[in-house]
Amino acid sequence: MVIDFNSMEEQSNPEFKGGKGIAFLKKHEDELGKILLGRLEPGSSIGYHKHETDSEMIYIVRGKATFFYDDVQEEVGAGGCHYCPMGHSHSMANQGIEDLIFFAVVPQHRV
Repeated sequence: MVIDFNSMEEQSNPEFKGGKGIAFLKKHEDELGKILLGRLEPGSSIGYHKHETDSEMIYIVRGKATFFYDDVQEEVGAGGCHYCPMGHSHSMANQGIEDLIFFAVVPQHRV
């Protein structure tokens, strides 16, 4: 299966999961999970949330992300990856001066 993000329209998600600004997302979703290409403008964030039934891997394509993971703050630049396992909480913010581009995979866990 090929997922062509170039042919998808970017969807705006204001205050995504309680965050600030707008998260712009191109998303493929099915019963097994989600695959996203996203963009956060400077000053925007995705709100703090818990992964109850899934996990998430976020690869930073461009820019620098600030993650709040459980009780820890982490900085991840282009080429780095953040992982939030099931049962843990996180948020992501763009505190930089350029757009943050990221690729995320959220597989559903069978419990």
